[in-house]
Amino acid sequence: MYELTVRRKFSAAHQLRGYKGKCEALHGHTYAIEVYLRAGELDNIGLAVDFKELKKIIDGVLERYDHSFINEVPPFDEDNPSAENMARVVYGEIKKGLPENVSLSRVMVWESEDAGASYFEE
Repeated sequence: MYELTVRRKFSAAHQLRGYKGKCEALHGHTYAIEVYLRAGELDNIGLAVDFKELKKIIDGVLERYDHSFINEVPPFDEDNPSAENMARVVYGEIKKGLPENVSLSRVMVWESEDAGASYFEE
């Protein structure tokens, strides 16, 4: 089994509804998104999947969040845009666009260099 990782970044603002503290106020992050994928086989040139193709899929998902107020982007217009919820939503969106020969292992959303949350399915 092979595991591949792609890391992408975007900047956006959000506020955590119902949070009793500074994060309830509007604030921004430069988010780092790590996407972990698995593949059981390599193609005839030794690749599980082209990183360029994976980046295109991931960037297509993240584009709608980049330089936005995430609280206005569905489903976060109703769901709180926590790192946990963002990891789950981004996971689901990326999973829909992947080629059949790879599977999504987990998605990690970093709000800062030392705080993040991941989502995976068992």
